[in-house]
Amino acid sequence: MQPTRRALLLGLALSPVLAIAAPPKAERWERWTRNNPAAPRVLNHTLWTQFLGRYVVTGADGVARVRYGAVSGEDRGYLRVYLDQLQRTEVSKLRPDEQLAYWINLYNAHTVKLVLERYPLASILSIAISPGLFAKGPWGANMLKVEDETLSLDDIEHRILRPLWHDPRTAYALCRAAIGSPNLASEAYTASNAGAMFDAAARAFVNTPRGVRFDEKGRLQVSSLYEWLKPDFGAKDADVIAHLRQYAAPALAEQLASVTRIGGDAFDWKLNDQIDDSQGGGELAPTLYGPAAPAAGE
Repeated sequence: MQPTRRALLLGLALSPVLAIAAPPKAERWERWTRNNPAAPRVLNHTLWTQFLGRYVVTGADGVARVRYGAVSGEDRGYLRVYLDQLQRTEVSKLRPDEQLAYWINLYNAHTVKLVLERYPLASILSIAISPGLFAKGPWGANMLKVEDETLSLDDIEHRILRPLWHDPRTAYALCRAAIGSPNLASEAYTASNAGAMFDAAARAFVNTPRGVRFDEKGRLQVSSLYEWLKPDFGAKDADVIAHLRQYAAPALAEQLASVTRIGGDAFDWKLNDQIDDSQGGGELAPTLYGPAAPAAGE
C-alpha cells in the first residue's frame, strides 16, 4: 500500500532535524571542456517547455510548485523521450551557450523524473540512492549517460556547470525539488534566453524569504545555498551581501546596505509539490533545519 501524502508530511514534521553533508567542491572535469564555437546546431527543448507549462504553478508567495500528482502517463512518456534525446546528444560538439542550456535542462528534467518515479514523497532527501553510508538524496548516484560517460547530478553541478562557467547565477537555474530551492522555471533554458532567465530567477529567489530575510533581532538570514556555494559568490559575507544587493528590490537593497555579516542560514527540504490549484500564497513552510543558526559570538 502506498503511503498517503498526509502520512508522509506528518512523518516529515515529526522527524528530527536533518543535516546533509556539504556539497562537493567545484572540480573541473576536463572531459567536458570540449566544444565547437562554430557549431550551427540549436537544440530543441520543446518537449520540456510544454511539460513545464502544464505542471509548474507559481503561487502568490512566489514559490513555483510542481503538480506531480497531475502528470499524465502520456506526459511522463514525453519526459522520458526528452531525457533520452538529451543523453543521445553529442554535447561536446555544441557551442558553449548551447551546452550551458543543455546541462541545466538535463539536470532539472532528470530531477523531476526522479520525483515522479517515487511520488508521493515528502522530500527529495528520501530518495537515498547516493553512495555513502550517511548520504542523503539522489545527487551522487550515477544515473545518466552522455557520450558513453556515466554522470550524476552532482557531476553536472559541481564538475561541469560551476567550474566551467564560473557564473554564480547557475545556482538559481537548478531545481532541487524543494520548497527552499530556487524556482523551477516555467520554460526550458536555451542559448538565447539563459542570461535573462538567470537574472529573473535570481530576483525571484533573493526577494522571497527562502532567499533572504531578517529575523526578529534584525539579523540577516539567508538560504543555505549561499553557504554551500559560498566560493561562487565570494569568500566573505560581504561578497555574498554585495551579490544579494544586485538582485534585491529597492527596499531590501536599502536594508542590506547597512549589513556587514550574515547571521545564519536555513533551507526547507519539503517537496515543491502543488497539491491542487488552491494551494499557494501561504507563509514559507518551516525549514527542516529548524531555526537558522546565529552567527559566531551571538
